Amino acid sequence: MLCTTTQSNCKLDVFNKFKSRDGRFVASLSKVVEGLLSLYEASHLGMHGEKILEEARDFSIKNLNSLMEKLGSNSAKQVKQSLEVPPIWRVPRVEARNFIDVYQKDNTRNLTLLELAKLDYNLVQSVHQREIKELQRWWRDLGLTEKLTFSRDRLMKNYFWAIGIVSEPQFSKCRTSLTKFVCILTAIDDMYDIYGSLDELECFTEAVNRWKMTAMVDLPEYMQICYDAMHKFVNEIVGDVSKDHGLNTFPYVIEENGSELIHWSSLITRLSDDLGTSEAESKRGDVAKSIQCYIVREGISEVQAKHCIKELIRSSWKKLNKESAKNSLPRSIVTMSLNMTRTAQCIFQHGDGIGTSTGAIKDHLTSLIVKAIPID
Repeated sequence: MLCTTTQSNCKLDVFNKFKSRDGRFVASLSKVVEGLLSLYEASHLGMHGEKILEEARDFSIKNLNSLMEKLGSNSAKQVKQSLEVPPIWRVPRVEARNFIDVYQKDNTRNLTLLELAKLDYNLVQSVHQREIKELQRWWRDLGLTEKLTFSRDRLMKNYFWAIGIVSEPQFSKCRTSLTKFVCILTAIDDMYDIYGSLDELECFTEAVNRWKMTAMVDLPEYMQICYDAMHKFVNEIVGDVSKDHGLNTFPYVIEENGSELIHWSSLITRLSDDLGTSEAESKRGDVAKSIQCYIVREGISEVQAKHCIKELIRSSWKKLNKESAKNSLPRSIVTMSLNMTRTAQCIFQHGDGIGTSTGAIKDHLTSLIVKAIPID
């Protein structure tokens, strides 16, 4: 990470070495693809107020675009991917597979390191495969797909959230619990957005605040199913924490009154607001997305609205960079928070990756879970 505003600007001074006396980046840099890529990628580690990194970004983008047609296919692919989504914004596990594919085409590759990378990738993939089998049994036994016909069946794509946030093999319990969490919240989100009446939803919210099994007696049957699944899941998590760590977290659940569940439901499934709309979602009665809201509020075109949203995302990343540079939280928490943002970027980059059954997310799931990397 670069320096915070309370530190000296010494780490930013390194960029001045690449400038001429007139304050511009030296012209010779514009012909070196590797250097331009590094400069471009470094510029995305910046925070608000770091003007030199904005200059570095503009300079590198301009020259990388001008060089694109002169590059070989492998280099051109790397440049195109970086200009579309800088590496720091990418999902680590997806990027690991992508880097292996790129590196094995590099004439300077180290064959031993390449083989080790492939072996590591396949071993971690086998852990993920075991987890998804376990989750499929859980999801089938839960029966929400058959009982709640209005809700989306997105087990695999919900698991993609978990891999995106924490992919290391030792965090298996974290991934399976997170997937269950998102699956249940997806059903609750659909209930709030497209199915439940206002009176019914007010009753459900009150029942969540009471957080007792007896609170669901007066709820409609479909809401009882959701409430029961949510209640059992929370009790399962509380039990696991007690067993594994000797901590009683149940009082904290009671104190929160379950409100965090509703909050995360809205947060996770609304991340698509930043990157696009889905016609299918609009047809099923879902709420308007941010692109639509921006068009109406500002009186601008869809293209202009998308550009504004992308700038908001870039601005938000600067804030994330600043916060992640602080030492107020454990690094593991910071990393998971950043990875959640990266996963949202990946899922909704080309529209709603959760609400569709084709496209980039399906391809990612295939390479992450189904297809191992061939080893010669």
